[in-house]
Amino acid sequence: MHGGSRRSWRSGPAASQAKASGRGAEVRPAPSGPAPDPRALTGLLEPVVHAMNMDLEGIRVTTAGRRRVLRVVVDADGGVSLDDIALASRELSSRLDGAAEMGDGPYTLEVSSPGVDRPLTLPRHWRRNVGRLVTTSASEGAEDERIEGRITGVSETGVILERDGVTREYRYADLGPGRVQVEFSHLEDETGEEDIGGH
Repeated sequence: MHGGSRRSWRSGPAASQAKASGRGAEVRPAPSGPAPDPRALTGLLEPVVHAMNMDLEGIRVTTAGRRRVLRVVVDADGGVSLDDIALASRELSSRLDGAAEMGDGPYTLEVSSPGVDRPLTLPRHWRRNVGRLVTTSASEGAEDERIEGRITGVSETGVILERDGVTREYRYADLGPGRVQVEFSHLEDETGEEDIGGH
């Protein structure tokens, strides 16, 4: 199941405490020195992610109290499971252990999959959400038109959207970022679960 809830994992010594909730934590000895360079981190970690047949979708470094937090987002065709996230966390942690990109201060590594709020900006994002209802903007002459449609297919150059029973292909270059719309009935069909109590 892809595009629904975000899956995440924090690696390290505190993993046993948080494993019941599906999360773990690795705390390393207050931030010192210059902030890590996201471009350098991308160059360091992207080959590791690709070796696991995943894509590196984002890297962000923030500060939480006396430590830094390195958030890494990964994805793959068919989505990623919690086991995939745990594996990526171990492999990325191992790579970081032998590198200087995060500096000498303590930090926490968090690995997650994209949430439903992730904008669709690359062809692979659209491909991985075929069947989903999305909103986006399309360039129509001198103005942008706000549209909503279901992704029924993709090609190398564009995406096919169904709107009111009519399908049309839009070039990626003519589309703004897509936003997946949450459909409760659609999620029930995927999971086989029924909504109890009408909520």
